[in-house]
Amino acid sequence: MQTSSDRHEYPSHWEADVVLRDGGTARIRPITVDDAERLVSFYEQVSDESKYYRFFAPYPRLSAKDVHRFTHHDFVDRVGLAATVGGEFIATVRYDRINADGRPASLPADEAEVAFLVQDAHQGRGVASALLEHIAAVARERDIRRFAAEVLPANSKMIKVFTDAGYQQKRHFEDGVVRLEFDLEPTDRSLAVQRAREQRAEARSVQRLLAPGSVAVIGAGRTPGGVGRSVLDNLREAGFTGRLYAVNTALQEKELGGVPAHRSVRDIAEPVDLAVVAVPAPYVPEVVAECGEHGVQGLVVVSAGYAESGPAGRERQRALVRQARTYGMRIIGPNAFGVINTSPEVRLNASLAPEMPRPGRIGLFAQSGAIGIALLSRLHRRGGGVTGVTGVSTFVSSGNRADVSGNDVLQYWYDDPDTDVALMYLESIGNPRKFTRLARRTAAAKPLVVVQGARHAAAPQGHAVRATRLPHATVSALLRQAGVIRVDTITELVDAGLLLARQPLPAGPRVAILGNSESLGLLTFDACLAEGLRPLPPLDLTTAASAEDFHRALTKALADDRCDAVVVTAIPAVGETSAQDAALAEALRSASASAPAKPVLVVHVELGGLAEALSAAASTAPQAASTAPGASQAPRPAERPATTVSGPSEASPRLIPAYPAAERAVRALGEAVKYAQWRREVADPGKVPEYEDIDEKGAAEQIDDLLSRGSGLTLAPEDACVLLGRYGIDVHRALPAPTPDEAAAAARTLGYPVALKTTAPHLRHRADLGGVRLDLTDETQLRRAYTELTDLFGTPEVLRPVVQGMAPRGVDTVVRAVIDPAAGAVLSFGLAGAASELLGDTAHRLVPVTDRDASSLVRSIRTAPLLFGWRGSAPVDTLALEELMLRVSRLVDDHPEVVAVSLEPVVVAPRGLSVLGATVRLARAPVRDDLGPRTLPVV
Repeated sequence: MQTSSDRHEYPSHWEADVVLRDGGTARIRPITVDDAERLVSFYEQVSDESKYYRFFAPYPRLSAKDVHRFTHHDFVDRVGLAATVGGEFIATVRYDRINADGRPASLPADEAEVAFLVQDAHQGRGVASALLEHIAAVARERDIRRFAAEVLPANSKMIKVFTDAGYQQKRHFEDGVVRLEFDLEPTDRSLAVQRAREQRAEARSVQRLLAPGSVAVIGAGRTPGGVGRSVLDNLREAGFTGRLYAVNTALQEKELGGVPAHRSVRDIAEPVDLAVVAVPAPYVPEVVAECGEHGVQGLVVVSAGYAESGPAGRERQRALVRQARTYGMRIIGPNAFGVINTSPEVRLNASLAPEMPRPGRIGLFAQSGAIGIALLSRLHRRGGGVTGVTGVSTFVSSGNRADVSGNDVLQYWYDDPDTDVALMYLESIGNPRKFTRLARRTAAAKPLVVVQGARHAAAPQGHAVRATRLPHATVSALLRQAGVIRVDTITELVDAGLLLARQPLPAGPRVAILGNSESLGLLTFDACLAEGLRPLPPLDLTTAASAEDFHRALTKALADDRCDAVVVTAIPAVGETSAQDAALAEALRSASASAPAKPVLVVHVELGGLAEALSAAASTAPQAASTAPGASQAPRPAERPATTVSGPSEASPRLIPAYPAAERAVRALGEAVKYAQWRREVADPGKVPEYEDIDEKGAAEQIDDLLSRGSGLTLAPEDACVLLGRYGIDVHRALPAPTPDEAAAAARTLGYPVALKTTAPHLRHRADLGGVRLDLTDETQLRRAYTELTDLFGTPEVLRPVVQGMAPRGVDTVVRAVIDPAAGAVLSFGLAGAASELLGDTAHRLVPVTDRDASSLVRSIRTAPLLFGWRGSAPVDTLALEELMLRVSRLVDDHPEVVAVSLEPVVVAPRGLSVLGATVRLARAPVRDDLGPRTLPVV
C-alpha cells in the first residue's frame, strides 16, 4: 500500500506495467514518501557521468533535503514517477509546474519542467521513452500543456529521447545548455512513434520466449509420462539447439534423461532464458521468485488450477502475473499447452506435442490446447483430408492468456521473416480495439486467418475479456474490414492457410475448372457460384485423360487472360498406380510453374497417392526437401510495396494444395479472392472528407451545456435536431399532436399532405403494425386517421402521436453509430423494416469512416440491389446516403461524448434523402486507452 504525499490521494491509476525495448518488463508508478531508501539506493548505482548530466555539476550523493524533495509530491504541480524491476528503482522522471519566469507555480500555469535519470545498467532499454509517455499523460490529466527540459549538449541520449518522441517542439541553445520545449498534445507522428515502439518491444518480448538460448523445465520427474517430463523429453527429442536443464526439488541425480539436473534454478551456473513451469499451482510462486532472482527472461506455465478453476484460481492467476512482472518476466499461460519454434537455429518444442511439426511458413496461435493439437495434427498429416503441403514456423498455445496474448504474437509475426501466413484460433478477444488495429497492419503484409470459438457462449473462465455490447456478427464484420480472413471452423482455417501459404493471391474472381470428371467439374462450378466467384464452363478431359493431357490443359488455362485461378478436379482411374499419381503430380506442378502469378488448387476424390505426390513435388518436409528448411525467407513487410498483392515469396517452393471436396477448395479460394481485393483496396483507403458547413465548435459547446445537466442523457427531439444540424444533418420536422385539434393545427403549419404516426416505444419504427398513416391530404382524412389510431392502439398519452410533412418516396434505410467500450465507435447501415432485422442484414464499419468505406458500406448488405434499381425500380441517391453516413461518422469521431446516434427511417429518394426520425444519446467521453501511453493489460 503506497502512502500519499502532500495534498492529494495516491493516484493508483497511474500505475502501469510496460514492455521495454529488449522485451523485458518494468513497472511504472508514482514516487511516494515511502521510497526514500529506494531512491538513495538507486542514486548510489548511477554513474558520476549520469549524475553530472542530470544536475549539470558533480553530485555524488543526495542530501536529506534532496531526498525529501524528490519523494514528496502533491501529484498535481509536482509529480515523480519511477520505473521499477524487482521492486527497485531503475529510472525516475519528475515534473515541476512553472510560470513564465520559470518559477514554481500552480494552476492556471500550464507549463512544467521535466527531468530524467536512468540507471546506467538499464540505459538503452527504452526506459526513458516509456517514462516520457507516462509523465506526459499524467501532465495532460493535470492540465499541463507543455514541457520544458534543459539538457547538456553532450547528453545526446537524452536529447534523442525528446526529439524522437514525435511531439511538436522548439529547441534553442543558451548559457551552454540545450533548452527543449514541446507541446504535449498527441500528434499523428507521436502516436506513430509510440505504436512503432510498442510493436518492437512486444515482438521482442515474444521472440525471447520463442528463441531462447537456454531452457529449464521445472517439475520434470524421474518417471516418463508426467507433464514436466513430457515437455523435457519433447525438447530433447526435437533437438533443441540451446542448453537444456531439468529442475526438480526431489532430484538427487546430476542428470535426467541425459539432461543436466538441478534441485533449483538457483543451482544452475549459467543464465536461463526460458523456464517451463510444470509444478502444482501452490508451488508456482516459489518457483517464480527463484526464476526472477536468477534472471530468467520468460515463463511458460503449463500448470493448471488458475482462473479456469473459479474465483480463487482467478485471484491466484492475478498474483502470478503481478509477481512475474515484478521481475521483468512475461508469461505464456497458465494452463498453457506450450510453444514451438521449428527454425533450424532453435528447434524448440517446449510443449506437450509429442512430435515436432514439419518446418514451414505458417504461424499458429491457439488459446485452447485441444484445438492446438488438432491444428498441428491436421497440418502434419499428408494423406486424407487436407494434405500437409507445408509446415509450421511457430506455434503458441496461450492457455488462459493471463499475460502474452494473440495481440503480442501478432506483433511478432508482423515482421517475422519465417512466417508467411498467420492462423489463429481465438475463444475471446481481450482488447478488440487493439486487435483490430494490429490485424489491419498485419493483414496488409501477410494473410491473417481467424476462427473464433465460443461465439454463442461466454468466454472461457480463464480469460479476462472486456465487456462489449456488439453481437458476434458485428465483431466479425469489423474484423473483415480490418483484412482478417474470418472462417467458421478449424477445417476451414487449415484449408485457407494451406492455400495462402504456398500459392499467389488471385487477381480476381474468374476461375477456370478442368478435370477428368464431368460431375466433379459441375459440382465445382456450382460451388464457385455459391461463393460469389465467376467460373468459366468446366473443361472435361474425360476419364481417359493422361498426365500429359492434364499438363496441356492446365498450361492453356493458366495462359488464358480470362481466368485468375484454376481448380483441377481429379478422380482415380481403375488400377491406377503410385507411379501414375507421381506423373500427374509432376505434370500439374510443371504446368503451374509456367504462370507463377495464378493460384492452382486440386480437388481429389480418395486419391491419397496424388495428394502425397503433390506435396512431395516441392515439399518443405526434411525427408523430401532439396532446400534446407527455413532457408528461403520472405521479405519483411516494410520492404514490400504497399500496392503489391502477392502470395508467398518467389524463393519459396510452389506447392499445390489438394482438397478432398470441391466445396472446401472453392471456399478457400473464395476467401483468398476477397482478401486479395481487400489488399488492393487498402493501398488506397480513401479519405475522411472535410465539410465547410460543419460547426464543430458550436456542437462542442452545446454538448458541454447539455452534459452539465447530467450524464447518460437521451436528447429531447429539439436538442437532437439542433446538434445534428450543426453537422449538416437535417431532420424532417415533426410536431406533437396530443389531440385531434392540435394535430390539425400542426398539419396547417407544415402543409398538406402529411403523415400521422405514433412514437410510443412499442410502436416506433413499426409501420408493419399499422401505427403510421401516410399521404393525408386534408383535415378530414387526418381526423379520421387519428380516430383509427386511438381506437386501435390506445389513448394519445400512450401513443404520443406526431404529425410530419410527407417526404419524397424512396427506400427506407437506417443509419446508426454507437460507441462500444471494447471495440470503439462503430457505424452501421441497413434497410429499415422487420425483414432486414430478422435476417441480420446490416453492415458495419469502424469510425472514422472514409469515402471508400461509405461507398462499400452501402453496397455490402444483401438487400443493396433495392437501392440500385432492382426489377426496374428507380435507383436512389446513394451519393446523398454516403454523405449522410460520413457526416454521422464525423460527429461521433469529433465528439466522443456522442455515444449513440440512430437515424430511422432515412428515406432515400431518386434525388436526395429525408431523415424522418433521430435519437441521440450523450455521456461523458469514455477513456481511450489506445491513445494513452503504452501499458500492459491490468490484472
